[in-house]
Amino acid sequence: MPSTMVPGGRSTPELTAHLAVPPAVSTNPPPWPGVVVLHELFGLTDDIRQQADRLAGAGYLAVAPDLFSAGGARRCLRATFRALTSGQGPAVDDIHATRAWLAARPDCTGRVGVIGFCMGGGFALLTAAAGFDASAPSYGPLPRDAEQVLRGACPIVGSYGARDRALRGTAGRLEGVLDRVGVEHDVKDVRRRRPLLPEPAQPRAVRRAGEGRRYELRRAGGRGRLAPDPGVLRHPPAPPGGLTSPARGRPAPLRHPGRCPPGR
Repeated sequence: MPSTMVPGGRSTPELTAHLAVPPAVSTNPPPWPGVVVLHELFGLTDDIRQQADRLAGAGYLAVAPDLFSAGGARRCLRATFRALTSGQGPAVDDIHATRAWLAARPDCTGRVGVIGFCMGGGFALLTAAAGFDASAPSYGPLPRDAEQVLRGACPIVGSYGARDRALRGTAGRLEGVLDRVGVEHDVKDVRRRRPLLPEPAQPRAVRRAGEGRRYELRRAGGRGRLAPDPGVLRHPPAPPGGLTSPARGRPAPLRHPGRCPPGR
């Protein structure tokens, strides 16, 4: 599918994005609930596009914005991580713009969730109290002042790898924070040999030494707040027979000759 342009971004007037639309069948006609899909540091790769396509197949209107639209990964990665660390900046505003654009579409119910992987998982936590109806961070770092940031957040489904050294103990800390601030949640520290990564939409998956990580998103948005059919927050069971992984994507190529705006 050709790229979609999302207007209203702060880093650039229009954000490049991948839009995945559910099949309009009689059993699931529009409007649909929406999901913003946030990529990891490799940018808007085919793996992330496939995640959006999977969500569309499950009945969600999904959009994956390219947070490096203003200048490509090489120019914007450091500044995007600064926004993740500080909790503010053009990247955060771009996520809000994407949510507002998706919610305003006539084929969207107005209820929008967010799912993110690694860097995107951090942004999914960071924005969970900023208008989203459900948040699914996959191995996302905890925001600074987590209790303040997550107070009043939407329901959260979090997935972490128990042997991911970089985020060891994060699942327990996140669960403690959410308990203290009274946010409905289902956070799991998956006890497998490797941490989690999005799996492609196709049944075929590629095993790769040192990177065999998996995340499975199920249709759950927290007591009917997001899911097409009313349901409760639940976490998918661990898959039998080990974990699978896609091949890693390369950093997104530079799409624009200009530099990333200051502060990004």
